Amino acid sequence: MTRYLVVAHETVTNPELLKQVRAVREQDREAEFVLLVPATPVRHLLFRRGDERDADVAAHKLADRARTLFAKRGVPLSDVRVGAPDPIEAIDGEVERNPGYAGFIISTLPEEKSRWLRMDLPRAVGAKYGLPVHHVVATQDYTLGDLP
Repeated sequence: MTRYLVVAHETVTNPELLKQVRAVREQDREAEFVLLVPATPVRHLLFRRGDERDADVAAHKLADRARTLFAKRGVPLSDVRVGAPDPIEAIDGEVERNPGYAGFIISTLPEEKSRWLRMDLPRAVGAKYGLPVHHVVATQDYTLGDLP
């Protein structure tokens, strides 16, 4: 059985993310997906809600929301985890604790709004681990309220 690490925060309910997860599942019927939601500090979020103390709480809420959405859409997640605030640190920690991932699916905001793209996250993860990285970009008009 192959496992893929799905990494998202504000785009965790992005319809394009679900579409990419389904595409991977079509290629590998035995694929499992673990969702990792970094506890991004509120000051870095496009859709700011709450204060700095709320980063972990917000990440857990997004993770729960995604688990429910994915299950309703027929793609259950084998696990959902909240990671470190920095996405690279979160991914590194997850891979260290649970090695054996076959690849990554990383969902970001559009280029002009994405801190993760300014960090070159998809390329950095691919270069570091030498595994496939599927990069999904939320549509321009996507907001957290736009559930598929």
